[in-house]
This record gives sequence, C-alpha cells and structure tokens, in this order.
Amino acid sequence: MEKIFDSHSHYNNSAFSEDYNALMQHLKDNGVGYVMNCGSSVQASRKALEQSETSDFMCFSAGIHPLDIEDDTCDADFEEIEKMAAHPKCKAIGEIGLDYHYDDAAEPQKQKEAFIRQLDMAVKLDMPVIIHIREAMQDSLEILKMYKGRVRGVIHCFSGSAESCKELVKMGYYIGFTGVVTFKNARKALEAMKVVPFDRLLIETDCPYMAPEPYRGKRCDSSMLHQVAQKIADELGKTKEEVLAQTYKNAARLFEIEQ
Repeated sequence: MEKIFDSHSHYNNSAFSEDYNALMQHLKDNGVGYVMNCGSSVQASRKALEQSETSDFMCFSAGIHPLDIEDDTCDADFEEIEKMAAHPKCKAIGEIGLDYHYDDAAEPQKQKEAFIRQLDMAVKLDMPVIIHIREAMQDSLEILKMYKGRVRGVIHCFSGSAESCKELVKMGYYIGFTGVVTFKNARKALEAMKVVPFDRLLIETDCPYMAPEPYRGKRCDSSMLHQVAQKIADELGKTKEEVLAQTYKNAARLFEIEQ
C-alpha cells in the first residue's frame, strides 16, 4: 500500500493534546508514512520541534504565521526561529506569508516586513519555505517575484485562481491542496489543481482544520488524506495509489527527506 506524506499539519495544536500518542499510532496504522508538523509562532515551533524529536515519521518547520505577528514581535523572536531552523529535523521555514482576511490582524506593512525577513532567512539558510496566502495574492506575488530563483517551497492550502497558480508554478513552487477539494463548492480549487504539474503537487491536511468529506466539521488528521488523494485521482484520471506515490515523492524531494 502506498504511504501518505502529509505536507502540512499542526499536531502542535491543543486539539491533539488529549490523545496525541494514540493518534500517532492510528496514523501509522492507516497508511501515513510521514508528516510535516508546521510552526506558526515561536511557541508553536518549539512544540513542533519537541514532537519531532519523539517521532520517527515527523519533521517540522519553524516560522511566524502572518496572523501571529503582534505589536511586540521582535528581533529575538526571529532569532529564535533561526536557531530552531538549525535543528536536524527542521526541514523548512514556515509557515509564513500574508493574510488580509481578518480586521484585527497585523497591518499589511508589518506582515510584509515579517514575510520578507523570513524569506531572507530561508535564503541565508538554503531552506525551503511553507507559504500561507489568504486574500493577499497580488502582494504575495510581488514579493515572491523578488526572490525568484533564490527561494523554493510550497504554497500551502492553495485558494487562488488557476492563473495565479500558473504564475507560482513558473516560479518553481510546489502547490498544496487540502480536504477543500472534496467540498461541493470546490470548483476553484480543482481548476487550480489541474494546472499544477504532477511532480509539483502536494497533499496536506492543515489539521486539525479542513477535514475532507465525509468528515467535514470534525477534527482532521493525516489518515483522512485517503479521501483527498481519491478525489484528486478522480479529477486527474489517475489511481489513488498513483497520487499517493507521487505526492509522497514530491514532498520528500522538497523537504529533503530520505525515502
């Protein structure tokens, strides 16, 4: 049976605190071969680091999410992210990016500064990035064009148009899709997914969020990617096994995980 590589999870989230050990065994028993446990703040990155040290099928990323940028975010926070990035199981800087959805989020200029600072960190450390873009595609594209050829990574939980997806693919990025592709209103995501070369496609949960049908509304975990892979396979005229094998290979290549 082909194994799942969940390229974006948040097992450092408190939603998993009560049954974490049992859940890790459940994942192994249900075809999950590897997971990327993503940092979204200094604290969440620390937790992801600790969890990766006790797991033989987990790596982690360190970064500050745009919605975790606060007025008191300072040099020391970015310095700690860089320090954690030196850990052997840290395989990316992230998740980082821009999010203009919420009125109480940090102002766009402050988000951009944090995004650019962490992109510079990725260049310095020669590490891939995990990028979050929500209602900020134009600004994100303008920034990423400045780093074309210098930064590699994934645009996770892609929510943009097929045209913006093409631009990002041309810049060399991988594109990640979640359980959203199984929703009834998934037309936009599916159109974008179809322009992604098969060797640049990733599947992810963003768990505990984004559970696919028929689990929508429940706590998500990596074993549910069987449903995501099946939906993508149906749309691309491939088998689920082909999708799982290729997306595992793609994620392992991006994050430099030995297969």
